[in-house]
Amino acid sequence: MPRELRDVVFVNGVRTPFGKAGSIYAETRADDLVVHCIRELLRRHPELPPDRVDDVAIAATTQTGDQGLTIGRTAALLAGIPRSVPGFAIDRMCAGAMTAVTTTASGIAFGAYDVAIAGGVEHMGHHPMGQDIDPNPRIVAEKLVDQSALIMGSTAENLHDRFPGITRERADAFAALSQQRVQDAYEEDVIQESLVTVATRSSDLGWGLAVADEQPRPDTTVEALATLRTPFRPHGRVTAGNAAGLNDGATACLLAAEGVAAELGLPAAMRLVAFAFAGVDPELMGVGPIPATEKALAKAGLSIDDIGAFEINEAFAVQVLAFCDHFELAADDPRLNPYGGAIALGHPLASSGVRLMIHLARAFREHPDVRYGLTTLCIGLGMGGTVIWENPLFSSEGAQ
Repeated sequence: MPRELRDVVFVNGVRTPFGKAGSIYAETRADDLVVHCIRELLRRHPELPPDRVDDVAIAATTQTGDQGLTIGRTAALLAGIPRSVPGFAIDRMCAGAMTAVTTTASGIAFGAYDVAIAGGVEHMGHHPMGQDIDPNPRIVAEKLVDQSALIMGSTAENLHDRFPGITRERADAFAALSQQRVQDAYEEDVIQESLVTVATRSSDLGWGLAVADEQPRPDTTVEALATLRTPFRPHGRVTAGNAAGLNDGATACLLAAEGVAAELGLPAAMRLVAFAFAGVDPELMGVGPIPATEKALAKAGLSIDDIGAFEINEAFAVQVLAFCDHFELAADDPRLNPYGGAIALGHPLASSGVRLMIHLARAFREHPDVRYGLTTLCIGLGMGGTVIWENPLFSSEGAQ
């Protein structure tokens, strides 16, 4: 029997403040970070009966310990969602939350779900990147990939090699801009509206509250960045200043069929248009957003000129600059990461995809003249992911 596909909307997204790995959340469980996000979504939307949620998809890159045990299900139970609502875990490394969104959104479009919660978590203090992994030795021994593919910072250095025009000076300038834009966004109360306050505990310091991201350094200057060491290669170009940090944090968002959202009185912040994932050489992981974006644009029947807002994850400055150069965007284009990005805010791996969506939804709200926007990120082991969204507030009046 033929099925009619339904439009899917992003209702709302929230996140914890992002902490430095093992710092403010050192004695907080990863699953509890997700629980805070799920509870906050339900608190903000009392018009949604919890039993109308059809599934809960939560991503984590390291699915063990407090990020294991099918975290989508356990987080749903801990959040107080009815036991009749199932949940599952998902992993696509840095695109975990993005994949949780596209997977559940596909189910909504198909008609299997009406409403879903999707998000991600990474507690890199409890689970350092690469902990307990056991790569098949044939991957390197048989030269399926270069050994540098397993070290994300090395892939960024490789990207600098591939595009020598992307100098360390350009990377540092972009990093300083990210820090400044985050500071401006905080001063304008842009970022705070999506944050969930988290109670923290320290055996030494006692109880506290996490109310803001820990990573930003608003006093960052290009001159100071130029003095930092290059840990991945002698005389390299990638530093702790022009790359995202190691972080702890969680995100979650509410998705619904557009008609169901209207029925329940749920707002529609964005409408899903198309998405795509693409593979690239693992040792050049950072170029992943380029083919993923080209693929998504083709599926949507759009061109890059139709996109009026860009949220690209700043895993490394060089990766963003490669995207900009390819699509002929200026690195300081006001449409690109207007509220800053992961270099300043942090990148808790699997959670970051929804953080990008939260920022895009805000940009749509501030710019009803913008019709289409995208969220995109590079993914470890040589992938990229892009989701194209439409602004429900779009008005052709005043649109350029």
